[in-house]
Amino acid sequence: MKNSFPIDEAVKILRREVPKYKVPIVGHYSKSPFKVLISTLLSLRTKDAATEQACKRLFAEADTPKKILALSREKIEKLIYPVGFYRVKAATLHHVCEVLLEKHGGEVPPDLDTLLKIKGVGRKTANLVVTVGFNKPGICVDVHVHRISNRWGYIKTATPEKTETALRNVLPKKYWIEYNDLLVTYGQNVCVPVSPFCSKCPLAHVCKKIDVKRHR
Repeated sequence: MKNSFPIDEAVKILRREVPKYKVPIVGHYSKSPFKVLISTLLSLRTKDAATEQACKRLFAEADTPKKILALSREKIEKLIYPVGFYRVKAATLHHVCEVLLEKHGGEVPPDLDTLLKIKGVGRKTANLVVTVGFNKPGICVDVHVHRISNRWGYIKTATPEKTETALRNVLPKKYWIEYNDLLVTYGQNVCVPVSPFCSKCPLAHVCKKIDVKRHR
């Protein structure tokens, strides 16, 4: 059965609306796969504003795997604080940079499967590196992509992992690279988790508002 949600119309509208808002911090580093990788690791469970400042401080001191390894974990912790779980993330950055130097010549691998073999790199991070860092097809699913795709009624899934699988089956491949950026930005500003701004949303006429209890 063909999916009835007008995804072409939705993407067209989002392309027009999203430039009105601030782009997620990871998108600022699209020309550097390494910075995409590190900024994504720092962004997990952390607000964009805190991630942005942490990235600026860290990259001003060290912007390559070798330079990051030259820093002590305590120094990294100080630079990235107050991102969520900053001590754990400092250790993760050290480990990831060690693997990049030891197994990949200091370069970030461009494929999903190889990235996922690095401890600390999950599917969201790996997909962002592939799509944003290398401009290759992939579907990155975070809470915004999971929530909005289900809220529209485009898919029906219980977890982000299942959302990725479902989207790979229904989302036209031409939208894979930009889908995350579009929905994350829109999800941070309009289609927010609680009480979304449906009254000013140009997608309200196609959205089924699944599980929306209250809206503005």
